[in-house]
Amino acid sequence: MPDAPPLAPAPAQAPQRPSARFMLGHPARWIALGFGSGLAPRAPGTIGTLWAWASFIVLDRWLGPAGEWDFAILLALVVGWWACTRCAQHLRVADPSAIVWDEIVAFWIVLWLLTPAAWWLQLLAFGLFRFFDAAKPGPVGWADRLFKLRPGQAIGWGQGLGILFDDLVAALCTLLVLALGVRLWIW
Repeated sequence: MPDAPPLAPAPAQAPQRPSARFMLGHPARWIALGFGSGLAPRAPGTIGTLWAWASFIVLDRWLGPAGEWDFAILLALVVGWWACTRCAQHLRVADPSAIVWDEIVAFWIVLWLLTPAAWWLQLLAFGLFRFFDAAKPGPVGWADRLFKLRPGQAIGWGQGLGILFDDLVAALCTLLVLALGVRLWIW
């Protein structure tokens, strides 16, 4: 009896498309998809950042004066790491654009450290953050590449951390540019 041909490896499952129905299927998806803001058909990162700004204004009434933003952001980072990892695994994409929790938490950090600030300064911070997040110059690009999948590697905790990490670096770059700009303006 002739030898049977070797079996080909099973094809990888196709990526899942994010949708409202998909989001409703698991709590991690609600969080990672920014409570639906990541489902925007265009520029989900920008929509997620706008959602971050609006939610910051609302949440700051309860978290601002008493100083609980630090705890809330730490909790959002830990829960976000879990949610972004699980959602990326469910979508079968290492860093899907629909995951916007990274933009939300990173922009919360920018606003937390910036406020109280005039609306135009918050708008400038928004523009700078979107630039750093989308264009990924210098250190943001390095941070984005740091946790990329290698061939044969499964989506895991490293990719979940990577989803958050490049946006945290974008937030840091935003704050540095604002601080240098204010310093030069005063000087």
